[in-house]
Amino acid sequence: MIGIFTIALALASSALAGKRGLAWPWYNKSLDPGVLNNGQGQVVAIYDWETYPPPSTNGAGGLGFIGTQRCRDCQSSPINQLAQRQREQGWATVFTLNEPDYPGTENSASPGDAAAWYIKNINPLQIKKAFPAITSSQSSGQGLDWLSKFVSACGGKCYADYINLHWYGNNFNEFKSHIQNAHNKFPNYKVVITEFALSGGNQAAQVAFFKQAFAWLDSQSWVTLYFPFVATSPGLLSANDKGALSSVGTGSCLYTDAGKPSAVGNLMY
Repeated sequence: MIGIFTIALALASSALAGKRGLAWPWYNKSLDPGVLNNGQGQVVAIYDWETYPPPSTNGAGGLGFIGTQRCRDCQSSPINQLAQRQREQGWATVFTLNEPDYPGTENSASPGDAAAWYIKNINPLQIKKAFPAITSSQSSGQGLDWLSKFVSACGGKCYADYINLHWYGNNFNEFKSHIQNAHNKFPNYKVVITEFALSGGNQAAQVAFFKQAFAWLDSQSWVTLYFPFVATSPGLLSANDKGALSSVGTGSCLYTDAGKPSAVGNLMY
């Protein structure tokens, strides 16, 4: 009877495990991720688009850090240091290639090139793995179309646990439809969503959106983790990321300029 009770308790605890995480920019050295970790297990993970530890006043803030090899090889996250950094920091999961489907950036890559890179560099890591993070673009050769071609180019030789999605758009129904469609196309993989927010919504609009999105994501057994964009303050975002400022705005920031939870940040608890 003791064994059965122990197993049941473990299963119950697993069912209650949180899915929320912090997308932590490189310029966040003055902020504390522990502010959004209330110890109740809702916020469980943090990543910083890099393979170096989160820059902050409090390390990872008690959260599980997920290393991200955002580029095939770059100065901040050299590919020849990937395995060593994983061993030294003890990641349980690795994210890979940030939006290689988006043309004209340093990260852009053809599905074939990305597949060859993945097989060589990511397959050997004996941890949980996510396929490259793709945009929500509906254009041919981008978004889910790029991912389909990547999987085909892998020929069954790319080992992964998750597909990794980004989304920016107009409303919750668009978001839900896109994430559900991705799951339907790749039903054999769990889903992580490492960036998402309304495009240009003010704080009130973002709060309303995230309330719906969080509740729905928490109810989907095939969604493992999700990271609202972005775990920073309006002042830091404005000073350091003009692209995000123009496309998303500061309404979705999880922190205030005083380093406390914003109206959006309070939804993380």
